Amino acid sequence: PPASALLLWRLLGAEDQWQEALRGTVGAAVAMVPDGLVLLTSLAFVAGVIALARRRVLAKELAAVELLARVDTLCLDKTGTITTGEISFESVQPMGGWDAAAAIDALGAMAAADPSPNPTTAAIAAACPAPEGWKVVATQPFSSARKWASVTFAERGLFYIGAPDMLLTPADGEARDCVEGWAEAGRRVLLLSQGRAEAASANETDGLVPERHAVAVVVLGDTIRHDAPEILAYFRDQGVDLKVISGDNAATVSAVAQRAGVPGAESYVDARELPSEPSELGPAMESTAVFGRVTPHQKRAMVGALQAGGRTVAMTGDGVNDVLALKDADMGIAMGSGSAASRAVAELVVLDDSFATLPRVVDEGRKVINNVERVSNLFIAKAAYALLITAAIGIMGVSFPFLPRHLTLIGTFSIGVPGIFLALAPSTELVRPGFLRRILRFSIPAGAVAAVCTLVVYEVARRASETSLIEARTVATMTLLGLGLVILVVTSRPLRPWKIVLAVVMGLLYVVVMAAGGLREYFELDLPPAWLWGPVCAAVVVGGAAIVTLPRFVHGPRWFGYRRSSGTELEPERVGAGSSGRPAAPGTGDGT
Repeated sequence: PPASALLLWRLLGAEDQWQEALRGTVGAAVAMVPDGLVLLTSLAFVAGVIALARRRVLAKELAAVELLARVDTLCLDKTGTITTGEISFESVQPMGGWDAAAAIDALGAMAAADPSPNPTTAAIAAACPAPEGWKVVATQPFSSARKWASVTFAERGLFYIGAPDMLLTPADGEARDCVEGWAEAGRRVLLLSQGRAEAASANETDGLVPERHAVAVVVLGDTIRHDAPEILAYFRDQGVDLKVISGDNAATVSAVAQRAGVPGAESYVDARELPSEPSELGPAMESTAVFGRVTPHQKRAMVGALQAGGRTVAMTGDGVNDVLALKDADMGIAMGSGSAASRAVAELVVLDDSFATLPRVVDEGRKVINNVERVSNLFIAKAAYALLITAAIGIMGVSFPFLPRHLTLIGTFSIGVPGIFLALAPSTELVRPGFLRRILRFSIPAGAVAAVCTLVVYEVARRASETSLIEARTVATMTLLGLGLVILVVTSRPLRPWKIVLAVVMGLLYVVVMAAGGLREYFELDLPPAWLWGPVCAAVVVGGAAIVTLPRFVHGPRWFGYRRSSGTELEPERVGAGSSGRPAAPGTGDGT
């Protein structure tokens, strides 16, 4: 407003007609407002949401797409992500004088007594038919916190089934050795244990009777997803740290994670040994990749510890026990077949439960935020040169070099139409911190260079006695449009053939406007004298060179996909499907 007011005051004093002064002021005010930025930003976010929907991913809000771009840590559960989630019953290892048939009968009776069987119980029920004559007296359902369930049968006693770590007693040495062997082999292991129902005490807070013994070790199998190694390798190459957080035995989870290719999976921790203080939990989370026997409250604490260390955390989950962690994570990702509670608190819902979707989800978020940054550079540079030109003309007290329709022409060819293509273009570069700082450090100097070069050419033309005001405004329009196209090319890095073609087509469209008499007359332009082409070309070349080289001094050689090669030259980074030098998501190509 101050710059526009100054310009209007000076133009009213310099112009013979107040209408001309008002037109110049309106043109300056319109140019200083990055009005199309809101539209193109919204377009990029909406396009991201639509692209996710096509991949069977429901984004509950537009902001979720932006969060995807900033994720640097992904917390996974073993079941349903690394593995298919389909649990197979492999074998029963009887203990303590029990035979396999009797153990299978007990397992079948316990599975049949569960009113809400989970996948593990369903696998046991499918392999162990319910026997006759097992009358249920009392049940205690499975709990993620306890990690076991119990059933009391008339005349047969109390049976437990659950995590061996919770049920083994010092007397169960044989069962302990068996459990450790299967866990190290990557198998999921449960323990069937029997206790005396009459020994249970009302004072027992955990519900476990001390007089119990191992009946059988139940061996279950998890099938690793066929695409899990490739997908995990993608996240590793993209700089996303992977944390496997599971309620299963830590050794089992580690073995499965190693088979799937999780980096650092050989390092694992039993969550019961983790400190409860957040200040002590953080270092443990940083140095370890696999965590077993994790409770729901510990999952939440782990997410908080990672966030306290400056991480942007995405959490996947599908059960009620994941709700707390999903809610606190920067990005909660729930599975479509998961519980209603997990779907309610998550920002994203993977409708087809496909782990293979996650790399494309991350890529979509990065595409949106990187493209918004590119488009923002164009609009902020426009606002910068409009403000500087307005202030300079206000101080000089001469006619404004542009009419509103001139600025519409410049904005359409150098920002509006190209911005639509840039907002929707593929882009999977890593998102770096400092979004606003980078935009301002490039756009303001670039806008200043464009403003200075345009004003110089305009003054040269205006001071020439044989040049009309329309011709002076024409060369100013040509100069600013040329430099605007240079800003477009620099902002579009890393360059692809279609981006170069886009800039060339925009320039040719301006040539068409100048060549068509009707269009030229409508936009109040005129062919300038031949001698003015020299200053225009010189300003575009010199200003363009400054705009091209300026980012290397402001941002360093890695700015917009450039790095220093083994010699001294700057060269574009090698890319797969983006300019980060990292491979694209599995199943995608280049296209940036």
